[in-house]
Amino acid sequence: MTLSAAEKPDVSDISKIIAKSRPSAAAYETLYRKIHGDPELSLQEEATAAVVARHLRSMKDVDVRTNIGGHGVVGILRNGNGNTVLLRADIDALPVEEQTGLDYASTKRMVDVADDVERPVMHACGHDMHITSLLAAGELLNTCRDSWNGTVVLLFQPNEERGAGAQAMVDDGLYDEKRHAIPKPDVVLGSHVMAMRAGNLNTRKGVFGSTAVSYLVTLFGRGGHGSRPHTTIDPVVLAASTVMKLQTIVSRETNPQEAVVVTVGASQAGTVENVISGEAKLLINTRAFSAEGRNRVRAAMERIINAECEAAGSPRPPLIEETSSFPLLYNDENATEIVSQAMKDHFGSKFSPDGPISMGSEDFGNLAINTPSCFWNYGGIDPQKWDDAEKRGKLAEEIPGNSTTLSNAEQHFKLTSYRHPQSVFRTRDSTYFDYRD
Repeated sequence: MTLSAAEKPDVSDISKIIAKSRPSAAAYETLYRKIHGDPELSLQEEATAAVVARHLRSMKDVDVRTNIGGHGVVGILRNGNGNTVLLRADIDALPVEEQTGLDYASTKRMVDVADDVERPVMHACGHDMHITSLLAAGELLNTCRDSWNGTVVLLFQPNEERGAGAQAMVDDGLYDEKRHAIPKPDVVLGSHVMAMRAGNLNTRKGVFGSTAVSYLVTLFGRGGHGSRPHTTIDPVVLAASTVMKLQTIVSRETNPQEAVVVTVGASQAGTVENVISGEAKLLINTRAFSAEGRNRVRAAMERIINAECEAAGSPRPPLIEETSSFPLLYNDENATEIVSQAMKDHFGSKFSPDGPISMGSEDFGNLAINTPSCFWNYGGIDPQKWDDAEKRGKLAEEIPGNSTTLSNAEQHFKLTSYRHPQSVFRTRDSTYFDYRD
């Protein structure tokens, strides 16, 4: 049922419930450091999933399910009749070498199952904070069960960085009664720590993040010795020409009022300086804010690549393979209005319902099958450090963004995870939960 406005608890009561039920910050800081120091690449999150499952099982009356869509873990808090809210955190790390200098910094290396290459590993995108925050929010909600009715699904998703983990969980029968039988949610909620001032949060209705598609492109040439270039078709020159021409998709083929991105993140060819290789590989990432934009960019990319290969006299057509795909991140208007009001009531001026649309991407939406969803961002940068850099006009230079070697959530648990933005919505809004007196 939905309570009338008169029956809803006072906002101050909600804040009191959260304050009273908040778990130990010290315990979760220890957990955060453990997770941060032991990251795992996508598809290989076995130890991380075990830590999550063990922590969930330490909570009373939490139904724990594991090995969903790979190393996915779910904890279910059933608390009487009412609606079901799914809260999601991602758990994988990136192939990045950490350079933060922290005493708990990752020095780990793993052989990536995707290509059998050993790489450094780091939680450079904040998924360690996401795990810790959601576990802490779960404990808070479990502690204050006498304040709400309904069901909470705590979902810990693998393989987000490659855009496939959410869909893998669904395809593995996440909501199938004959498989994992996770309760079908009435709303799906998620969040991301960002390079923002700790304590600040934002969201917005409608489009909130881009769709993204990545490609592996193989360009074929004819190899030979560097002393006889006239007998070869040099794939390095072909790759260089292709990279430059691809930039015109944004600068000359896209309406300046429309935002799209085409990034060539890697170019690989040859192993020595005096031998011309037989092929070159490009790793390309494209982003747009609509399906139409995504499709138009792909068509332009394919046209340019094929034309460059023909112009170079390639002995065979290029091979263009899609390696990952992220859906558009779209916030349901009604769900976002509810979240925004709850956030505003609890966080006051530190919350903005008009956050910027991001070119970042998420596969979060694949968990919401014909279900409203809402995603928001929260800050993880030391307020003093942020304010000092902002005062001197040095935010871009001194505040590391997500996915860099210097990324770190700054350990501001008291300002981020321990203010529990997830918990505010569940305990505040009677559209999804019934309240008890």
